Amino acid sequence: MAFSARASDAPLAQINVTPLVDVLLVLLVITMITSPVLTHKLKLDLPQPGHMDTTKPPVTVRLSIHADGSMYWNDAPVDASMLTAQLAITAHQAQQPGLLIDPADGASYQAVAGVISAAKRQGLQKIDFMAPR
Repeated sequence: MAFSARASDAPLAQINVTPLVDVLLVLLVITMITSPVLTHKLKLDLPQPGHMDTTKPPVTVRLSIHADGSMYWNDAPVDASMLTAQLAITAHQAQQPGLLIDPADGASYQAVAGVISAAKRQGLQKIDFMAPR
């Protein structure tokens, strides 16, 4: 004689939701942990409405960094020491011009980061990147 724990031989048609709830709780915890990391504060100087400056904008200096590491200050070749001197002269002007950095596609990150840190050390306030063409 065989005994069965179930009353009938029909298949059981219930879904076990415990693993689904476990996975959803893990995803909720991961989301709660990573969401404070993803919030960044970014300081933007936006133009104010109704206030128009009638003075002419300051001159922009273009610094090109080529893939081989050579640099050009307004299309004139410069080396590292000349660049430091040019940045110091530019930073001490009455109305500081903006520095527009134009790195080539193959320019190394180290060269670009070195130029940015040198410009910040000299006290330049307006450092921008040229949009890719």
